[in-house]
Amino acid sequence: MVTVEGTTTARFEPVRAALAAHLESGEELGASIAIDVDGVMEVDMWGGHADTERTVPWRRDTLVGLWSTTKTLSSLAALVLVDRGALDLHRPVAHYWPEFAAGGKQDIEVRHVLAHTSGLSGWQQPFTMDDLYDWPTASARLAEQAPWWRPGSASCYHLQTQGQLVGELVRRVSGLTLTEFVDTEIAGPLEADVQIGAREADWPRIAPLVPPSQIIDMPAGSDPEGIFAKTLFGSPARDEHVDTPQWRRAELGAVNGHGNARGMARALSVISRGGEANGLRLLSAHTVGKIFDVQADGTDLFLGVPVRWGIGYALADSRTMPHMPTGTICFWVGRGGSIAMMDLDRRITFTYTMNRLGDGILGSERTHHYLKLVYAALDAAR
Repeated sequence: MVTVEGTTTARFEPVRAALAAHLESGEELGASIAIDVDGVMEVDMWGGHADTERTVPWRRDTLVGLWSTTKTLSSLAALVLVDRGALDLHRPVAHYWPEFAAGGKQDIEVRHVLAHTSGLSGWQQPFTMDDLYDWPTASARLAEQAPWWRPGSASCYHLQTQGQLVGELVRRVSGLTLTEFVDTEIAGPLEADVQIGAREADWPRIAPLVPPSQIIDMPAGSDPEGIFAKTLFGSPARDEHVDTPQWRRAELGAVNGHGNARGMARALSVISRGGEANGLRLLSAHTVGKIFDVQADGTDLFLGVPVRWGIGYALADSRTMPHMPTGTICFWVGRGGSIAMMDLDRRITFTYTMNRLGDGILGSERTHHYLKLVYAALDAAR
C-alpha cells in the first residue's frame, strides 16, 4: 500500500485515502495537497515519486511546475500593489506603461488585463520561445499590437500573455521584477515556498512534469484566422519547454511558477482570510472584495466553457466546477489539474499540485474528486 506522508485532521481523512488510491492506481505519480482552515493547516500531505522511474520519493519540500496556477501568484502581486495605491484597476494600462497606448489600446484598463478581457490573449505571429524568454522583446511586442476584440466586451483566456502584462505593470510601478516582487513581498513575508521561475539552487527539489495525453489543438472546423487560433499559436510555450534550464531561468508570470501545495496555501490563504495571514496584512478587506467584481460572465472565447471572471481569478461557477458550491469563492487551475481555491465564506484555502498532468479544461478528474471530498467533509462537519 502506498504511504501518504504528512498530517491530516480526521474530517479530511477521505482526502488522504483518495490521494493514496490515486497513487496506488498510478493515476498520480507524485502529489501534494494542503487545506488551510482559517490559519490552521488541517491538511499538509504528500506522496508518490518525483520521477517516472519511481526512484526518487516526493518529499516534504519537493517543488513542481505550476503551469497556469502561477497566475494566482501574479494576480496576488498586482492586488498588493492595488492595495498600496500604486495601481488603480480602472486606470488605463498606458498610464503606467505609455508605449502600451499604441495600436488603439489607450483605453484598456488594468482590470481588463486581470480579467482576461483586454484583447491581448496571444502574441501576433511570428513569435518564438526565444522572444518569450526575452522580457523586453515580449513586452514591446504586446505594446505594439492592436487588440483582437473590443476590450471589456468578452473574455478570452490570456494563456501566456497575462504574466507578461501583469509583470510589466509590476516592474513599472514597483521597480521590481515580478519574480523579485513575489519573492520579497509575498513568499518571504508569508514563509511560502513559491516562486516565479526557479532559483538554480532549488532545481534538485523540482519534480519534472509528465505531460497529459490531451494535446491543446484546434477544434475541428475552427477558423484558422479566429481568436482561438490566434491565441493558441500566439502562445508558444509547450510541454517540451517545461523543466529546461531556459524555462526555469525565465520570468513567465502566467505559466512557470514553482511551488507545492503547502507553499501555495500559505501564500493564497491571505485572500481566504480577508487579507491577513500569519500575522501580516497584505490586503485590505476592500481590496479582497474587488476580486469578486464580475468582469465577464459567459463562454470564454479560448476555453470554450462558461467562466465567471472577477479581478485576477475565476469565481465559483457550478457550470464548470460542479463540486464547488456557490458563494464567495475564487480560484484558478493549471494545465494538468493543479488548483488554488480560496473560499472566503468558510475561510478555507485548498491547494493541490502534482507532476503527472491529467486531462481536462478546468482541472482533471483527480482535481474534481479531491474537491468533492473536501466539501463533503465540510458539509458533514456542520
